[in-house]
This record gives sequence, structure tokens and C-alpha cells, in this order.
Amino acid sequence: MALEQKELDQEPGAGLDSSLIRTGSSCQNPGCDAVYQGPESDATPCTYHPGAPRFHEGMKSWSCCGIQTLDFGAFLAQPGCRVGRHDWGKQLPASCRHDWHQTDSLVVVTVYGQIPLPAFNWVKASQTELHIHIVFDGNRVFQAQMKLWGVINVEQSSVSLMPSRVEISLVKADPGSWAQLEHPDALAEKAKAEVGLEMDEEESEDSDDDLSWTEEEEEEEAMRE
Repeated sequence: MALEQKELDQEPGAGLDSSLIRTGSSCQNPGCDAVYQGPESDATPCTYHPGAPRFHEGMKSWSCCGIQTLDFGAFLAQPGCRVGRHDWGKQLPASCRHDWHQTDSLVVVTVYGQIPLPAFNWVKASQTELHIHIVFDGNRVFQAQMKLWGVINVEQSSVSLMPSRVEISLVKADPGSWAQLEHPDALAEKAKAEVGLEMDEEESEDSDDDLSWTEEEEEEEAMRE
């Protein structure tokens, strides 16, 4: 259930409001050369490359379609291989400071950031979970998912937007003190996920994808010959 936003009448948007997109803005999807001329531009197909660029021994290609070329200009001019929706502005992850405090009947979660944009924000909650999506000026987005320590009354909870912060007021179902904001099981799961991510990064650094040889390997190969 979406929490009530105080002093706001706008519904959350699924993307950028056309009033925030400048005429002449280029589509940010790789391989698409479309230019924004107005709301009608959203109706045109976006042909783009969903993969990443690859450069190896002078050859250039996209990982999604694998068409190789030596000429950089030809590489940039390669038409996209997938059709989707235009992206007129990338949302940048925002590492916002956030904290919480409580009274006997209320928990207040505060996310700090300059100029939250009402049309693109939403906060959803169940009795034990909280999902936050806040877009600030500059198209910076803060997202978080929390399994709460206790149970809340969703209908009585609300969100307040201010120039420098967003306050999420959660009404406790039962008066009393919470030991912390999030349930310990959820914190343990997050810790495991972070450890797994670190291990994946280490494995990728130690992988055999790098085809370059060390001097010792070159000497051994020369002796075999």
C-alpha cells in the first residue's frame, strides 16, 4: 500500500515528466540517435544496444550483437539490435544520509537530499515492510527496502516532502520501544549479500579472461618450441 504524501496531489510517475526534459535532449541508450522534440517523441521506437562495448586487438563490437569492425566511426554508427523505449535522462544512484528516531507511538525515517521531486516519488509499506523510491533534483534516485523491527499501522502512516529531506512517519501498531529500525533477520541477509558481492568481485579479478601472458609463461613456451 502506498503511503499518503502530505500536501501533494500528484500521482507517482513511471518515468521523467515531459516538463523536465529539454527539447533537443538525446536518447541515452547506446546506438540510438533520436532527439527529443516533445511528448510525441516517446511514441517513436528506440533501436539500441543493450550490451556493452568491446575492444580487442583493434577490433570494436557490441557484446549483444558481436558485429566487429576496425573503424571507430563505423562502430559508433552500428544500428541497435533491440527495440525498446527511449531514455531521455539517466537516473543516478544517490547515496543519501538517512536515519531514524522514535517515540512511544511513532517511528520517523528521514532521508536527506536536496529538492525531492513529488511526481516521481513513492513509498510503499505493509505492516512489516517498507519500500522507498525518492528522486531528487538532478535525477538522483535513492532506493531502499526494509523489513521492519515491529508492526505498523499503514493507514495512519504518511510521508512529508521538504526542500532538504523526506520524512516517513510510521505509526506503531502497538505502543512501545523498537530496539532498532530493521528486523535482525533482514540485517543478516543484507550482510550475507554484501559478502557474496565482494567474493564475486574478487573472483572476477582473478579470472582467466585476461589473455595476456607473463614473461615466465613466454619463456616456458619458447623452451617448448
